[in-house]
Amino acid sequence: MLMSNRDRPARLQYLPYSYRVLSPGDHVLCAMTGARIMLDDLRYWSIARQEPYASAEISTQAALMDRQAPGA
Repeated sequence: MLMSNRDRPARLQYLPYSYRVLSPGDHVLCAMTGARIMLDDLRYWSIARQEPYASAEISTQAALMDRQAPGA
């Protein structure tokens, strides 16, 4: 019996310009909002933090928060 990857979160390694699928699935969850991001729609992530983001604005917010964190 084949396992379907629908409705399963994928586990990814975020690389420059792309990502590698470590565990198959059809989506990831935004690190800031928890929103579901279909892999075909995934455009924003942090390589350093290995986190996906739902939009450019959310990605920018995460980067700004990281800069404001103690010890950053």
